[in-house]
Amino acid sequence: MGSEHYFSASPSSPEQFRRLRVSLAGRELEVVTAGGVFSPDRLDAGTSVLLANTPAPPSGGNFLDLGSGWGPITLSLALDAPHATVWAVDVNERALDLVRQNAQLLGLDNINAVRPEDVPTDISFRTIRSNPPIRVGKNELHGMLEQWIPRLEDRSDGWFVVQRNLGSDSLQRWLSATFPTGFSVHRAATARSYRVLRVRRHGSPPSEPIAVIS
Repeated sequence: MGSEHYFSASPSSPEQFRRLRVSLAGRELEVVTAGGVFSPDRLDAGTSVLLANTPAPPSGGNFLDLGSGWGPITLSLALDAPHATVWAVDVNERALDLVRQNAQLLGLDNINAVRPEDVPTDISFRTIRSNPPIRVGKNELHGMLEQWIPRLEDRSDGWFVVQRNLGSDSLQRWLSATFPTGFSVHRAATARSYRVLRVRRHGSPPSEPIAVIS
């Protein structure tokens, strides 16, 4: 599959639906995938590293899976936090259809699979988990992160997995330079040539106490 297919809004390649056995959220599951989306034949290595090196999500709130593909991160979050709402965001309509099908197969009713412009602007996120589409190009990737990272709630984290030879270290430096105030950026884990980057949004500083003159 050419990389341009899973960046397309409406892939022209044959769907070729298939069943896939995967382990998500500590469970052995069967999901549906198809051609024209990212990694249709297996749980890709980067996503596996991300899922293995991030903490359990908060118990509730809105979560974001940025660049969801057929939905392994979304499904894991929805299984781990049934009282949360997971927003699976992708530009690929076929990928979004697969997320919806997989949510239905697994009996999950806490998933919204939508295009970026369909996420209400007043929603902020308790966590962001993403295997971002590095191959869209640096400018497009940076624009995505500049759009979504500021929507983290205070004292909340975004977790991003990036392959080392695809620029994880330079992305970490860019994140630190782009979000210097109110955020911190750290390399949380390294495994199988991948880095997991953690972006933390800190709470607003407490206001200065008012002096009492006696």
